[in-house]
Amino acid sequence: MKTVNFSRIDKAKFFRTLNKRVNNYFKENDIKRTGNWKLYTKAIIMFGIFIVPFILILTVDMSQWIKLLLAVVMGVGMAGVGMNVMHDANHESFSKRKWVNKLMGSSIYILAGNVYNWKVQHNVLHHTYTNIPDHDEDIDAGRVIRFSKHAKWLWIHKFQKYYSVFLYGLLTINWAITTDFKQMRSYLKRKLSYGEFPNPATEWTKLVISKIAYYALWIVLPIAVLDIAWWKVLIGFFVMHYTAGIILSVIFQLAHIVPKTEMPTPDENGNMKNTWAIHQLYTTANFAPKNWLINFYTGGLNHQVEHHIFPHISHVHYKKLAEIVKQTALEFNLPYHEYKTTRRAIIEHFKHLAELGKQPQIA
Repeated sequence: MKTVNFSRIDKAKFFRTLNKRVNNYFKENDIKRTGNWKLYTKAIIMFGIFIVPFILILTVDMSQWIKLLLAVVMGVGMAGVGMNVMHDANHESFSKRKWVNKLMGSSIYILAGNVYNWKVQHNVLHHTYTNIPDHDEDIDAGRVIRFSKHAKWLWIHKFQKYYSVFLYGLLTINWAITTDFKQMRSYLKRKLSYGEFPNPATEWTKLVISKIAYYALWIVLPIAVLDIAWWKVLIGFFVMHYTAGIILSVIFQLAHIVPKTEMPTPDENGNMKNTWAIHQLYTTANFAPKNWLINFYTGGLNHQVEHHIFPHISHVHYKKLAEIVKQTALEFNLPYHEYKTTRRAIIEHFKHLAELGKQPQIA
């Protein structure tokens, strides 16, 4: 894999100007860049939506259909914890205290993921090489979905606008079963890390132990406690994951796999046209920026432009920062992509999938 180098030439000094304005915002308002009471309250709410239904399933005698409905609620909570707690914490923006970030970041283990893998894929590959084919794994869905015009076209892609949403639901259950093992083998072999490179034996041990604990909590414990067939527990487990998977996948795609965003490639020497910060403006989009519920639930992932330029700032500040970023981008005649509503962003995403699904010479 070739090394990618971003341009260091920013004659108009866009990022310097933007960074100064953002720094002034925090200084003038005397607030920290990390989370505040709003985030901590929301963390309690999200953990409650995730964990309370599970406790009810284990302890209260109820209809199996109600238990299945609670599994859906758990999926909603699972995605909520991932977007609002785990995400900020593993970007080290949940709290100013490192141990709090580490503790909250470890919530990924009860979501079926792995801290090391997530930080490499998300913090290193996705945030550094956003929408760059063969570098950003978030736009690589294997052969089954074509997210980029640079990816190989297969006849099945003609139907991806119909079947993709059903595959989206498999995101987190793939974490639980195969993805983490494949990623760890690849990342350790390539010596990738977010910070100091870890001891491979330690990481493999953590992965195996965390997976055993995960299955014990979500599958073995319910089978032992509940007087129902094991396969019904597996159905509930799958429903929880499928719900979370669809929510997370759709929200992820609305930020990068839409018509407004670009997927630029480096030249033959591995050089990109723009600086890293300007690259983020071309490759990222916001959606529903004024929708209170979306802002609350998605953990600021609907403000991806702000998140990508300032990943170490907690999402609770993005709504205010968006005004600064948007105004500065317009002043410098740079793009600021956004869709006013979630509905419009979803429609545009699937239209984009339909376009990418066409045979290249016809498209």
